[in-house]
Amino acid sequence: MAGSRWSYASGASDQPLLGLTIGDMLDDVAARFPDNEALVVPHQNLRLRYREMLDEVNRCARALLALGIEKGERVGIWAPNRAEWTITQFATAKVGAVLVNINPAYRRHELEYALRQSGCTAVVLARRFKTSDYVGMMREIDPPAELRHRVLLGKEEAEGMVLWDELLAMSRDVTEDALARRQKDQQFDDPINIQYTSGTTGFPKGATLSHHNLLNNGYFVAERMRFTHRDRLVIPVPLYHCFGMVMGNLGCMTHGATMIYPSEGFDAKRVLETVEAERATALYGVPTMFIAELDHPHFARFDLSSLRTGIMAGSPCPIEVMKKVVDLMHMGEVEIAYGMTETSPVSFQTRPDAPLAKRVGTVGQIHPHLEAKIQDPTTGMTVPIGTPGELCTRGYSVMLGYWNQEEATREAIDRARWMHTGDLAVMDGDAYVNIVGRIKDMVIRGGENVYPREVEEFLYTHPKVSDVQVIGVPDPKFGEEIMAWVRVREGESVTEDELREFCRGEIAHFKIPRYFKFVDSFPMTVTGKVQKFVMREQSIEELGLRDVETA
Repeated sequence: MAGSRWSYASGASDQPLLGLTIGDMLDDVAARFPDNEALVVPHQNLRLRYREMLDEVNRCARALLALGIEKGERVGIWAPNRAEWTITQFATAKVGAVLVNINPAYRRHELEYALRQSGCTAVVLARRFKTSDYVGMMREIDPPAELRHRVLLGKEEAEGMVLWDELLAMSRDVTEDALARRQKDQQFDDPINIQYTSGTTGFPKGATLSHHNLLNNGYFVAERMRFTHRDRLVIPVPLYHCFGMVMGNLGCMTHGATMIYPSEGFDAKRVLETVEAERATALYGVPTMFIAELDHPHFARFDLSSLRTGIMAGSPCPIEVMKKVVDLMHMGEVEIAYGMTETSPVSFQTRPDAPLAKRVGTVGQIHPHLEAKIQDPTTGMTVPIGTPGELCTRGYSVMLGYWNQEEATREAIDRARWMHTGDLAVMDGDAYVNIVGRIKDMVIRGGENVYPREVEEFLYTHPKVSDVQVIGVPDPKFGEEIMAWVRVREGESVTEDELREFCRGEIAHFKIPRYFKFVDSFPMTVTGKVQKFVMREQSIEELGLRDVETA
């Protein structure tokens, strides 16, 4: 709400929320755009039109009924980006099962935790991905008592597991009428998805999301991007995360647009090849993905002129990278989105017609039908415009809660249903929001608050710096000191002294990093989020600051 003195905004909209289940929406879209391409997966040599994808989804849904999957039971999926992932996503929604997204990077201990904590009765899994032997790990775990079915993707059999094609063949035992009856038994507020957050401490928590949460968020993300049935979106982000399955799959499905998966896992070259070959109009990615694409040695050879829009999200988006995406990748309408798994995920998004400074320097304005406020983390009071504080959001997108974790839910969602993000943010007079860091990532050096994002943005402007992450490390004199992990552009070299000199006179002396570490990559989650807590632990060890930390 522009003009207010306080950091509060609400997303007014002429477009009503969708009061449908995911299955009903898919039926409607397939009827409107039966011959439009729905799903393109080059690495599986697969193309499905909407009527064909609906047939596959219904076949899988009937097969799940044949397995005895009841409404509300949990079905896990542990696989990289493949067509079967999406078929399972829509099929579980049709039968009212809760899809449990299992991180493709999980190892045995994490897999067992997710299956047990959610109480999965079935799991669909790939044979392997990268260095992970999924079948081997599945055999080594102590499975929960509820786990009755293991469905294996591919043609190669494995003892105790049903192959995907064998599962689909079971659909002949269930009529279309039986599926229609089950589908009618769904309410749009029913839980339909559990996504485990990659928490930095303790065990992951399962954000439980409804049809209403997911379908509307995917719809309004694509609406703000001006999506139509003619758009073709390349999705290199993992489907197991909201970025892929909601902003990607559901954003496309609600508009009759085309979902395109360039590879099982991220590969910059495959993304560029696929954009060119499929004449994609939109591209998604986290900042590190766009950086890798821009830095690809053959980048200039690819014809990306079909691109119009896309979203950069998942972690703070460097302004300099955004400008290059606009100028060099033809993505003149590229947008930034901000949110969290617990909010389905998007709360804020930039607009293609906003001034460039707002588009590249903020996370945009609040989404339709949502509210946001920025509050003092200590007092809980809403802060004035221009004052940093914790960002909180409220509305249809807030999760139902953490699966079987009531105390954790109460800590995250207060009595007024505000979701506490843990992010530090500033709202301006036009209700645009800028994320300045995580509350726990803020560095307090000698009493001065230093927001890592501010230092990162400045260092990004150095011509030899490809990527940079700033953290705080313990210091006996100042409490904390600034450290920058720097990835240098290919073929370039730079020294600590050069970077310090670059900072002098440009940013305050207490913001200039004391320590620099030159790296080829950063520790990350599979969704591309930099794990600063891992960086901090490594740095403390390498700098010999363990005693300082515990002093």
